[in-house]
Formats: sequence, structure tokens, C-alpha cells
Amino acid sequence: MSCLGNLIWIICGGLIHAAGWLIIGGFWCLTIVGIPIGKQCFKMASLQFAPFGKEVVTVNDSGISLLLNILWIIFGGFLLCLGNLISGILLCITIVGIPFGLQFFKLAKLSLCPFGKNIY
Repeated sequence: MSCLGNLIWIICGGLIHAAGWLIIGGFWCLTIVGIPIGKQCFKMASLQFAPFGKEVVTVNDSGISLLLNILWIIFGGFLLCLGNLISGILLCITIVGIPFGLQFFKLAKLSLCPFGKNIY
């Protein structure tokens, strides 16, 4: 079932949003200091590409994660969150799109604070 869900997800906008994560991750990787942030963006791009059948677990709530999340909101996270919210609202208009819209809302929350999370 997760394979079918991921296929429909890609059609409903998952590919476009995953490309956004990849682009922002690429920009972060241009600097040596931003490489850890870029690596996390690439992990989140894989989640945005195929979210069904994956689980996000909070593993680290340290001060470094908090600092990175604050920087992330300022330099890229807000735009990704806004895109996920708009896609979620558009999909929730139809009855068939509600499960996918709810998934976009979950990813919008994750777009604001991706650091300190692991994907399984």
C-alpha cells in the first residue's frame, strides 16, 4: 500500500517539493560550514519524495539542534513550510486528497524544525 501511496504522492506534488529540498540543500553545501545542514536537507528530500512507509523520530534535542533550527527557519525553512501548507490546503479541498493533504501538513511542521530528527 505504501508503494501506491508514494506513487500518487509523487504525482500530487511530492516531486516538486523534494526538488525544493534538494535545491536548498545544494545552496547550503556551497559553503563548508553549511555541509551538515545540506546533508540534512538531502535526507528530508528523500522523505518528501516518498513519505509513506517512513517514520520520523526525534533523537537529539540539544542546543546545537535548536540553533540550527532557528537558522534554518530564517534561511530556507519558512519557504518550504509555506509551500507544504499551500499544497496541503489545495489537496484537502477534495475528499480523495485529504490523506495527502494531511501528509503535507506533517511535512510542513517538519520543514520548520528538521534538525535533531532521523528518518527510518
